[in-house]
Amino acid sequence: MRVKAKLMYAPISAQKCRLVADVVRGKPVDSALQTLSFMPKKGAAILKKVLESAIANAEHNHGADIDELKISRIEINEGPGLRRYRARAKGRGTRIIKRNSHIIVQVADE
Repeated sequence: MRVKAKLMYAPISAQKCRLVADVVRGKPVDSALQTLSFMPKKGAAILKKVLESAIANAEHNHGADIDELKISRIEINEGPGLRRYRARAKGRGTRIIKRNSHIIVQVADE
């Protein structure tokens, strides 16, 4: 049984979030939650919420045992970037792209 949870338009770049996802990919969910709790990165807090949602979906919708769940897939894709402008010297302006990402966490009992 595979259960997933999605978070669209997370306010973090996909590159920064993938650094955190690579650490917990393939781990059991209890170990992954503990790892994410103590990581001092913004992406860890966001990824922890999505993982908790996937665990709750598995428990509520399918009656899965939490102790047997394992992270089977974490997918982090780029979302649309918000374009902003910052004033620069000599009347110029520079474009700044505030990046978003789409996070998909899939858990399975093995």
